[in-house]
Amino acid sequence: MRNRDLTQIINACNSTRFINTGINAKPFMKWAGGKTQLLDELDARLPESIVKEGTIESYVEPFVGGGALFFFLKRKYLVKKAYLSDINKEIMLGYKVIKYNPEGLISELERIQKEYLDRDNERRKEYYYSIRNIYNKQMQGFDYENYANSWIKRASYLIFLNKTCFNGLFRQNKKGEFNVPHGRYKSPNICDWRNINEVHKALRDTKIFCGDFTKAEKFIQMNSLVYFDPPYRPLNTSSGFTSYSKEGFEEEDQKRLADFFRAMDRKGAFLLLSNSDPRNNDRHDDFFDKLYDGFKIERVKANRHINCDAGKRGRVNELIIKNY
Repeated sequence: MRNRDLTQIINACNSTRFINTGINAKPFMKWAGGKTQLLDELDARLPESIVKEGTIESYVEPFVGGGALFFFLKRKYLVKKAYLSDINKEIMLGYKVIKYNPEGLISELERIQKEYLDRDNERRKEYYYSIRNIYNKQMQGFDYENYANSWIKRASYLIFLNKTCFNGLFRQNKKGEFNVPHGRYKSPNICDWRNINEVHKALRDTKIFCGDFTKAEKFIQMNSLVYFDPPYRPLNTSSGFTSYSKEGFEEEDQKRLADFFRAMDRKGAFLLLSNSDPRNNDRHDDFFDKLYDGFKIERVKANRHINCDAGKRGRVNELIIKNY
């Protein structure tokens, strides 16, 4: 090996501080639009100071969803404080239950898993729809504000439905009801107790709250790392759904988010955002290029899985936008 090559390797090793966090968590739910496939691209675009020190003083994610990037960062970096939020009150309920009572959740999931797997295919289907019906009826008058034991059972229903529904989606209709049909998995891992315990560890020193992305403003300060992963703007009128919550996310919301992005830039935070690239369908569509004019916009390849036409699934460009 040439001396120059050896020097380059040593310098590369010295430029990054490797942290043994002792955390090996991954998303506890399958989430449409999850960022697992973009993790390497996002990691490669983190601020140089974070990569060099191996430490994130403050991390804020206002559209946490399945939390793929958050759990990735907790495995690789020392994240001192984190603030996770989403407008979807069901997923945030799940986060809080795992933070406060993972043992109770595991116990409920073990019971449900046994009852489900002990049935044949037709009886599994009946069981699924009975739980879905209970889950949707329970929503009426449910107290999402004050943590109680009833949250544990609701979180167990949420995870069960996600693990056994068609394509592992989370989708709500305009009434907020979970409306995904039953899937036909042979042996779904409904109670992943090891990962639930790892997620519990990852959520220490983490504030979890529900609401519009603007509620995160008070936690964003100079040098905070903020990741925005909003419901994607559809590539076309039939390219899937954005109904991860009953509120939806329209073009006016995308514009509100761009305004918020600029306001947080003025605070001196490190901002990272991902979204679909409308130029996949129309090379003249510069919707996001105009919204984020003045910031660094990159196009990276990603696999698109959510499309009603299987023939249109494949590699497309996605946008990664940052202010540094």
